[in-house]
Order: sequence, then C-alpha cells, then structure tokens
Amino acid sequence: MERKFSLAHLTALRCPTPELIYIAAMAGYDYVSPRLVNLGVAGEGNYDLASQPQLLAQTKRAMEATGVGIHDIELMRILDGVDLHSYEPAMEVGASLGAKFVLSSIWTSNKPYYIEKFGELCDLAAKYGLGVQLEFVTWASVNTLTLAKEVLVGVNRSNMGLMVDTLHAHRSRVKPEELESCPPEWFNFFHLCDGPAAIPDTSEELIIIGRDARRYCGEGAIDMAAYISRMPKNTTCSIELPHLANAAEFGYAEHVRRCIASAKDYLKKHDL
Repeated sequence: MERKFSLAHLTALRCPTPELIYIAAMAGYDYVSPRLVNLGVAGEGNYDLASQPQLLAQTKRAMEATGVGIHDIELMRILDGVDLHSYEPAMEVGASLGAKFVLSSIWTSNKPYYIEKFGELCDLAAKYGLGVQLEFVTWASVNTLTLAKEVLVGVNRSNMGLMVDTLHAHRSRVKPEELESCPPEWFNFFHLCDGPAAIPDTSEELIIIGRDARRYCGEGAIDMAAYISRMPKNTTCSIELPHLANAAEFGYAEHVRRCIASAKDYLKKHDL
C-alpha cells in the first residue's frame, strides 16, 4: 500500500484552510491537517470553520476542485479547566469534511485530571466517528513517550492512539526500540521533519525551533528512519515543518513543495 501524505497546518500556518488545500494539491499531498480550533496564539490566524460559514464554503470548494481530503484536525488540548464541549463544533465540521482523527496534547500537570479528561475527549470524538491521537510535545506537560503511554494505558479507549513527531521524539530522547512496545494500532500517522542534533535546555529555545525553524528531511541530524521503521508501513506521513525564513524567501507554495520532496526522497532512500 502506497504511503499517503498530509500537510500539517503549522507548516504554512499563515495560509487559510482553502489556500492550504490548493498549495497542498499543487505539491502532491493527499490530505491536509487543518487547525480548526482557534488557540488564540499570537501570530496564528483564526481558521475555526464552524464559526465562519464563508471560509467553510471555500474549504469545501477547494476540496472538490483538488481532491485533497482532510486527514486530522487540530488542536484539542487538555488544559486545567478545559471545556471539552467547546471542541464539539470543530469535531462536527471536521467529521462532515471527512476527517479521521483529532490531534490532542496535554498542558496540565494534574495526572488524574488529564487522564480523566483525555478519556472524555475520546468518548466525545467517538460520537463523530473520530479517533484521538495523543502527541507528546517537549514544551507541554506530557512531554515524553513514557508519559503518553501512561495516559493511553490508563484511558484504554478503542479510538485512541499515539502520534509521534520526529522532532519531539528526538528531543525527549526516545530510543527507537521503545516504540516496539506500543500496540501497532496506536499508530495512525506521524509528524515528519528534521532538526538539529543539539537539544535546547529551555522551553523558549525548544519553541523557537519547534514553531519557526524545523529543517527539511535529510538536512538535520535526527534519525527519523529509526522511528518510522518501528511503525506500520502504511502509517500516514503528516509533514509538520514550519520554517518562517524559508517560507518568507520561497513563498509558502515552494516551501510546502520542498517539504514533501525532501520527505519522499528521504523515505525512498531508507526504503520506508
């Protein structure tokens, strides 16, 4: 089965969802992974399709014109005091567009609370036929594979899974063989990008590269193949590779093309 590719919104975050779809189509992606939850982060656009009917209509037209689908939707964080039902409009819209998964991460240190809430998120997503993939992010509270596995084992829902980002895996010092202890059904897609060998000591430094300066595949020092080879062969490759300087120099369309071209070259070279 040929591997499928999705374009994660963070790679071209200043593009509204319809534009993201068009540039993904031109570059040869199968899907996009749009950020349908407005996080209120400085510099991020508000692409909440549930509250913007014109943008939703444009998104549908872009999908029909290109054949590019919606793979997963972002980002449903578990925070202190989170109202999970505030995510329901995004789930409803995402499911109506054919999305398969919700991406989640955990930003509170209250372990009993976040395990309970992640389970509730899985139950809510199940109403819309969506799976929930947990990502461990190196500047979040659940920031290691070990902590993420504890959540999934504790929650034990049929629609849950684990989303491994190669940058975060490297930075949290995941040994590739650790992935072998995870059930294969946990792996539905992964985030692919390269990055420097050095691991920053502070959250601020982690964020700068993580959000603004990841590297094209093969241009950094991460052993991405060691992680990918531990997942099922048909796991979807979602490219999350923000690089503001490259996007400014090349434009988003060319940056996005270079992302998938370098990814395909790398995967072919490593027989992945």
